[in-house]
Amino acid sequence: MARRGMVIDLDRCVGCYSCIMACKVANGTPKGVFWTRVLEKEEGTFPNARRTFLPVLCNHCENPACVEVCPTGATFKRDDGIVLIDYDKCNGCRYCMMACPYDVRVFMDRIDGYFPSGQTPFEKVNEKKWQVGTVIKCTFCVERVDQGLDPVCVAICPTSARIFGDLDDPKSPVSRLLGERGSTQLRPEFGTNPSVYYLSTR
Repeated sequence: MARRGMVIDLDRCVGCYSCIMACKVANGTPKGVFWTRVLEKEEGTFPNARRTFLPVLCNHCENPACVEVCPTGATFKRDDGIVLIDYDKCNGCRYCMMACPYDVRVFMDRIDGYFPSGQTPFEKVNEKKWQVGTVIKCTFCVERVDQGLDPVCVAICPTSARIFGDLDDPKSPVSRLLGERGSTQLRPEFGTNPSVYYLSTR
């Protein structure tokens, strides 16, 4: 069985936010909810200052702390490593949010519309996915992955900064990149072994 993961090349990320907006549209997340974000930082001093970007999302960890603490089994890991939530089992205790070192989960305390005039057809269709009182997060676009497609944030990236594939296949693009270049994971001290890796020559 494949172990799904993502490599993000920080040297290629230009902070265009395409990944954020594509994720928002493809998953129809409610107002104010973003499953992927791009953190920005300014480094150096004038005249050699520059902006750097760090895309963040659910890390779909090999040892997910969120799964370990979930009292109902709502948060679970598939055989391919993708971590998902069964909303019908989620009781909204938010233990998973406290356990996650990456601050990438969102509690649905309400579903607000975008416009005072009422919901758009797009909102009405997508609202059916969500249950108030549950936790939601990035799914690696599991419906697309099951069809053999990349997550939408990978497919939309204009600079090919995101690469998705099988971490256990030494011939896959993600494995080759990890073998050729030095990589880092976010907060490795927590022992979760994230399936999202970052590359940078800086």
